[in-house]
Amino acid sequence: MKIAFLGGGNFGSNLATLLVAAGHDVVVGVRHPERARPQATYAVVSLKEAAAHGEVVVIAILYQACAEVLPRLAPQLAGKIVVDATNALQDDWSPLPLGSTGSAAQTLTGLLPGARLVKAFNTVFADIMTRDRLNRGGHPVTAFVAGDDAEANAIVAEVAASAGFAPVVTGPLYNARYLEAMAHLNIQLAVVQGGGTNAGFVYHQVSE
Repeated sequence: MKIAFLGGGNFGSNLATLLVAAGHDVVVGVRHPERARPQATYAVVSLKEAAAHGEVVVIAILYQACAEVLPRLAPQLAGKIVVDATNALQDDWSPLPLGSTGSAAQTLTGLLPGARLVKAFNTVFADIMTRDRLNRGGHPVTAFVAGDDAEANAIVAEVAASAGFAPVVTGPLYNARYLEAMAHLNIQLAVVQGGGTNAGFVYHQVSE
């Protein structure tokens, strides 16, 4: 599958590398591709080229940059599956207030009204996006998925599974606010409490 990333930081680079290893056709879009260091596993292109390339496009830029970057890419992203991996954070890593019923995903739907938006990967630290670290004592790290398009949810879940995650589809995009709260908790434990980022959520459900 053709997968593109908007943003080439640690998160985008690490997840892109996992997906290349899984056999996907991956590009990473950045503001200034001419300044990027050459990558052995995937092509580094402009943000516009990345948006045009991907059947699935992962938003891997900071939430605060989305209002500037995404509207210009909306025509290329219309009708495509767009994965919102953002969390609304302030500079000190504390939550950026979005109101009692707001979420980063809700904001992005307003910026990309024609996209098939799915929330995923926002609860996972970049540091554990390697095959060995995704295995937590025999249990793969969970990739929670939320979206209003059932087909898009299923495709994102398949992409996550190919990278080594255990996907769990949580329901509609409304549930993104819960996933974002989980990410804030993860950050509190890892950064504020000093637990470190070699940690991940494992949702272990036993069917009766």
